[in-house]
Amino acid sequence: MVRSLWSAASGMIAQQNNVDTIANNLANVNTVGYKTEVAEFKSLLYQNIQSKTTSANGADKPVSAQVGLGVRNSSVTSIFDQGTFQDSSSDTAFAIDGSGFFAVKGEDGSTYYTRNGNFVLAQGTNGLTLSTTDGLPVLDSTGKTITFPSTISSGSLTVSGDGTFNYPDAKGNAASLGITIGTFQFTNPSGLEKTDSSLYKVTAASGTAMNETTSTNLKKSTINQGYLEGSNVQVADEMVNLIVAQRAYEMNSKAIQASDEMMQQANQLRG
Repeated sequence: MVRSLWSAASGMIAQQNNVDTIANNLANVNTVGYKTEVAEFKSLLYQNIQSKTTSANGADKPVSAQVGLGVRNSSVTSIFDQGTFQDSSSDTAFAIDGSGFFAVKGEDGSTYYTRNGNFVLAQGTNGLTLSTTDGLPVLDSTGKTITFPSTISSGSLTVSGDGTFNYPDAKGNAASLGITIGTFQFTNPSGLEKTDSSLYKVTAASGTAMNETTSTNLKKSTINQGYLEGSNVQVADEMVNLIVAQRAYEMNSKAIQASDEMMQQANQLRG
């Protein structure tokens, strides 16, 4: 009887985490570069009730009797499907078509990765720095901060599909500036550690960042200027998942109520 209480309670906790994940997806439905997350579950240990027959010879049963002890969350996995492109009036808005990530330098000096290409040109001591809206500098294909002379016009700055920055020369023809925006891939992107502001951090599970410019065995991503990648959250699916999680939470609470009533009846027995 007590097993049923703990098993149902673990189910309620797991479904609460599931609802938390769904709520986070819905909250970020309009977040640029956000990737939907899915809560996954695994069963807990099983308790052996009976492993042998009750016959005199004690022969093994073909099927044992085991009772499960509940459930727990095994992971919250990010799904890195391509998001829809949204038109942007910004000349420094970029959307990645492919598996790549932009690289930015964090305030702690570490390198972080993101799919959010909503960048700006910030005035600095060394010229114009391409940075995120939070002021984090964007890195090029060599891992250096992307900077431009203060005299350039952002309206004339163009980016080709491979991420190379171009600017009109004296004849008005687009000429390469020798700067390529860095794009990086991971063996297991779901293993990246999620931080705030749509940033990801490298972990042992994700593997090291693979530079698309120098890695020959990778399918290169395409950079689209003037677009932003919207979130890949499917609202209809999330609403269905929310209803399912709510019903599962309700059923687990009913199991606790039933176990409690059965224990009350057992306590009221008289000899």
